Amino acid sequence: MVWTAAEIPDLSGKTAIVTGANSGIGMIAAGELARRGATTVLACRDTAKGEAARSRMLAAGPKGSIEVRRLDLADLSSVREFAATVESDVDILLNNAGVMALPYRKTVDGFEMQFGTNHLGHFALTGLLLPRLRGRVVTVSSLVHVGGRMRFDDLNAERGYRRWSAYSQSKLANLLFAYELERRAGRRLTSVAAHPGYSSTNLQTAGPRMAGNKLAELGQTAFNVLFAQSAERGALPLLFAATVPGLPGGSYVGPDGPFEVWGYPTIVDSSPASKDETAAARLWEISEQLTNVSYSFAD
Repeated sequence: MVWTAAEIPDLSGKTAIVTGANSGIGMIAAGELARRGATTVLACRDTAKGEAARSRMLAAGPKGSIEVRRLDLADLSSVREFAATVESDVDILLNNAGVMALPYRKTVDGFEMQFGTNHLGHFALTGLLLPRLRGRVVTVSSLVHVGGRMRFDDLNAERGYRRWSAYSQSKLANLLFAYELERRAGRRLTSVAAHPGYSSTNLQTAGPRMAGNKLAELGQTAFNVLFAQSAERGALPLLFAATVPGLPGGSYVGPDGPFEVWGYPTIVDSSPASKDETAAARLWEISEQLTNVSYSFAD
């Protein structure tokens, strides 16, 4: 089956929040949701870039309104401030923003940057928005989750940091969270996950740029040109996961091509580690403690 953005249903009257919507697949996905009529919130750390993205989206003549709000997932106070501004019900929460393979950094709250941003920031955001969530939560993972291992005794990489191992751990955490949220939420909402395959965005070059490695940055850019699919194609699994009617909770959506690197969206499988319910429950408990955000699913 070839599924494209043309199959997104009318979203008039719906509200969507997309994190990291100022560039890449997040920007593409947010633009499509707005084009189909959703009131779309671009949740961005850099609001100037968010406004530039909004201007590009408006030029396409969306049916839905678009607004930019500041959200820094590496700062839990910013997450709380953002959540406090959300006063309407939310039909789609697209947990898309992320960082990849950075030199060692810590968040404002002292967490290893990739674990803190990719997982803890979205865990806190989803929990704080829980009273408003009425539809679907989509959490974006990655192909590299298959190499991930939860280092529960050293989640902040204080005993040694390997950037790709830390990234894989954060993407495994995304899936553990998405599946556990579905188990706990019951009929309250639907939690699913997605990955974009290997798509050409600025995410891949951010790590080398921060490390000051110009050669690696140029090499990654060339690799993207030769082998990656477009950001437009990479956004399709996210849009499929966010909008396809009747998609079962706990689904994982990715490209249908070889090794899920590129292609059109379909339901795919994930690693055995991502389905470890004991690890998921442990991660959930630790995440509540670290973020000081507790989930309550009582109506």
